[in-house]
Amino acid sequence: MYAVIKTGGKQYRVVPGERLKVEKLEVEVGGTVTLDQILVVSDGDNTTIGAPIINGATVKATVLSHGRGDKVMIFKFRRRKHYRKTQGHRQSFTEIQIGEILAAGQTAAKPAKAKATKAVA
Repeated sequence: MYAVIKTGGKQYRVVPGERLKVEKLEVEVGGTVTLDQILVVSDGDNTTIGAPIINGATVKATVLSHGRGDKVMIFKFRRRKHYRKTQGHRQSFTEIQIGEILAAGQTAAKPAKAKATKAVA
């Protein structure tokens, strides 16, 4: 099963268990985030395409860490004009791990409860 999500102005194709770096999200490390801008959901047999998004479809993800990317140097130069300008930029990101993909109308799978066994005396 996979989905195409939109976050931070970019689109990502995700599958459960995948880790990816997205634009910074204001969620603490270890917290969960629900992404609701889903463009495509496919479970192998059925593919649902939104127009532009699928109402009711969600992707749940866990925030693993926050960080900053590599520095990108911007250098502007005009020849013979005595003009040089150097600037650097580091983009912030959030690393997330995709948990489950829910198509429209589906509910989250509840974890199985452990059964208590009675001791026979």
